[in-house]
Amino acid sequence: MKLLKILLPGLFVAQAIATIQVYLSNAGLYRTIIAIGDAGYLAVPNRHAMVHLGEFGPAFFGGLFFTLTVGAGLSVLAFAAVWMWDRVFSRNRLSLGFFLILWMGCLVSVNFKGFCPAAASYFLFVPPVVFVAALKWMPKQTVGKTRRDELFHIIPLLLLAFMWEPMVGSNVFLNIRDNFLLSDSPGKWINDFYYDYTLYPAEAFKSLNQKMIRTCNPDQIGRDPVANLVKEKLLRHGYLPISGYSKADLEISSEEDLLVFKNRGEAVLQIPPKDFLSRSGPILKEFSLKTDRYSFFRKFVLFCLLTGSPIVLYIILYALFSLVLTPLMNLGRVSVTASVLCLFTGGALLVLLYSGGGRVVDAKNLSEAMESENWKDRVAALKFIGQKGVEVSNFEAYERMLKSPRVPERYWLAKAMSKSRKPETASALLTLLDDPHRNVVCMAFYALGRRGNAATAGEIIRRIETSGDWYTQWYAYRALRALGWKQAKLK
Repeated sequence: MKLLKILLPGLFVAQAIATIQVYLSNAGLYRTIIAIGDAGYLAVPNRHAMVHLGEFGPAFFGGLFFTLTVGAGLSVLAFAAVWMWDRVFSRNRLSLGFFLILWMGCLVSVNFKGFCPAAASYFLFVPPVVFVAALKWMPKQTVGKTRRDELFHIIPLLLLAFMWEPMVGSNVFLNIRDNFLLSDSPGKWINDFYYDYTLYPAEAFKSLNQKMIRTCNPDQIGRDPVANLVKEKLLRHGYLPISGYSKADLEISSEEDLLVFKNRGEAVLQIPPKDFLSRSGPILKEFSLKTDRYSFFRKFVLFCLLTGSPIVLYIILYALFSLVLTPLMNLGRVSVTASVLCLFTGGALLVLLYSGGGRVVDAKNLSEAMESENWKDRVAALKFIGQKGVEVSNFEAYERMLKSPRVPERYWLAKAMSKSRKPETASALLTLLDDPHRNVVCMAFYALGRRGNAATAGEIIRRIETSGDWYTQWYAYRALRALGWKQAKLK
């Protein structure tokens, strides 16, 4: 309980920073979407979904992503630093300098490509807050019992990390979603909460190359044939030319027979027009790389997602078990029992994940698995079909799956139909665009993009314009791009 008490101030500070970061990002995206719409282009999110960009809720709940990743990671690292300084180095002042150097190194790294106030704020404020809280509330060091207790807390955590390590890099999140979140109402609520708010923080730290829609201001390159070809190349790569837009991601001008690419008013690249026309893709990737201030921050967020987040989850679970057990036994037994229960819970979840994927499917038992009464077997068969490119319409069961009450089954059916080229499966995908669950709708859009039928672009555009859900619009726009569609002024 004391450890959670120490970490909470860091998490609260991170949530405050994250809310501000996402709110400002949303405000900037709102201005961009307005400019895109006024210029006559297709905007994502559309006018129905963009109204949420100015609300507090998306900023706060979207900010939870940064709190539970970078906030959790920095809080745990700060506590670990205090623990080592206190327990290992006996609060030696010279050893404290080592931790200060590491802290300063992170601050330098996060601002290496230019001052990044949002990302730097986490590193600047979270560790000192946790450091002070730890010095105030961490139990005093005593030889023997305290050391044994601390070691007993660490062992279950290390065992869980060892047990779960093989799952890293696999489809663990998809398996959790399919087998747990989409199986009952509370799980579906958690799933919907994630998809309602995940795009807001994602937009806050993407590089230009990762953004779905980018803007450019080409006013200063003239209107000659070469300039028009440059604009055409930019449009093909998703840079929408918006005249007079001062907040454009890319400002481009012509100076002394060179194209000058600017970001935030600063020149980033100088390229001969001929080179840009022949290598526009690599040059725009280079421009994105050189203007990407969040590269270190994104890597750190991923590191925290795989380390800090699970540790904080473990600590919260331990605190809950301790709270329940405290009235039932003495404090010594509470500590041991809570640790064992955490280990058991993590292990049980892992066993359920391993056993929840249905039977092992291959070409020999594929037909049998598609007709199975167990929905997990049918999902396993659909995954095999998608991976191997088998024609799903060869199995009569696929038509019944369209009306399956199981969301994962309809989801994997849509993905399996991405490899099909039969007209009947194309019609089936269009019906799945009206599915009541967004995960299925998103995968139907994905499948339409993979099938490569440009005739479906009109229907996809209509869906984008009428949808009220940003996440499905995002998938729909990606499908359009996969079909080779490019932006053109709609009005």
